[in-house]
Amino acid sequence: MSTAATQPVITTSDSQSTSKTAAVRVGTRKSALALKQADFVVSSLAKLHPDVRFEIRGMESLADRDKITALYNFDKSGGKGLWTNELEAGLVAGELDLIVHSLKDMPTSLPDGCLLACIPEREDPRDVVVVKKSLQGRYRTLADLPAGSVVGTSSVRRMAQIRRRYPGLEFRDMRGNIDTRLRKLDAADGEYTVLILAAAGLSRMGNLGRASQFLESGSGGMLHAVGQGGLGIEARADDAATLALLRPFEDRRVMLEAEAERSVMRTLEGGCSIPIGVETRWLDEGRTLRMVATVVSVDGKEGADAEMEEPVTTREEAVAFGKKIAQMLTEKGAQKILDVINAEREANQQGAEKWVPA
Repeated sequence: MSTAATQPVITTSDSQSTSKTAAVRVGTRKSALALKQADFVVSSLAKLHPDVRFEIRGMESLADRDKITALYNFDKSGGKGLWTNELEAGLVAGELDLIVHSLKDMPTSLPDGCLLACIPEREDPRDVVVVKKSLQGRYRTLADLPAGSVVGTSSVRRMAQIRRRYPGLEFRDMRGNIDTRLRKLDAADGEYTVLILAAAGLSRMGNLGRASQFLESGSGGMLHAVGQGGLGIEARADDAATLALLRPFEDRRVMLEAEAERSVMRTLEGGCSIPIGVETRWLDEGRTLRMVATVVSVDGKEGADAEMEEPVTTREEAVAFGKKIAQMLTEKGAQKILDVINAEREANQQGAEKWVPA
């Protein structure tokens, strides 16, 4: 947490600093979780650079303004840029010096002149099961749930993978911040039996104690989203001063994991709501990277899986490793699954009314 000496100034995106000393302007979404993540980054950077002043500027994304539309129904892009476009516009315009993103929300292709400048230490990337409070004595895992139980999630990836292994479960869309979702889950008249959430978000908001099952390849049979649990710090490629500030904050192993995972998604051209799951682990004391990856059809009836391990020591090797995993998935039918999903999304969008901010 921030100390009095490092406490960031929280302003809106159109506020102007009254200090004579220029601050490093840190962009983020206005959600409680996003602000907490930005505060962590600012506090960490302030310890590394005690002579530098940082200022957090909150902005709303498209998905923040529309809390009704399911994430997978926004547009045919599959959600690319859903959480990031407004912030990136501010960065390109010179109104921000860096942006703190949830790495899983970052598109794999960034605007010209912008780059993923830093990836710090990563929280637990796994998804977790959270059971309705009134049912906690009865259920703990997905395998415990009887047919017809309602799983709350807006993630196509989560739905697809769970349907593949637990076809009797039902799904309902769930939007809102973590506190809102937990209240909806626990409501006495609520329809949800469990929620599937990211362990990292629950941890950062102090609610990890609600998790009853951690999902991974060996438990629950579910792989996490690309970049999940990580923070991505975006900056302008020509801003040497900001890049220098960020350099000592990067975690090299996490950066290589993320580059490999993002390379898989980039190669398959999947948006953030495409059902691509990954799991990365280091072997041989951090010399060899192992990745398991999957692409599953929305109905859970078809899937393509890949597994590989390889020495990875540079960004270039991480990107090449991800491409190999993507190629293996393609050879096992992943592209056919993604083509069907993209075609269905485009057809649904053509028949839907255009979303207009309230």
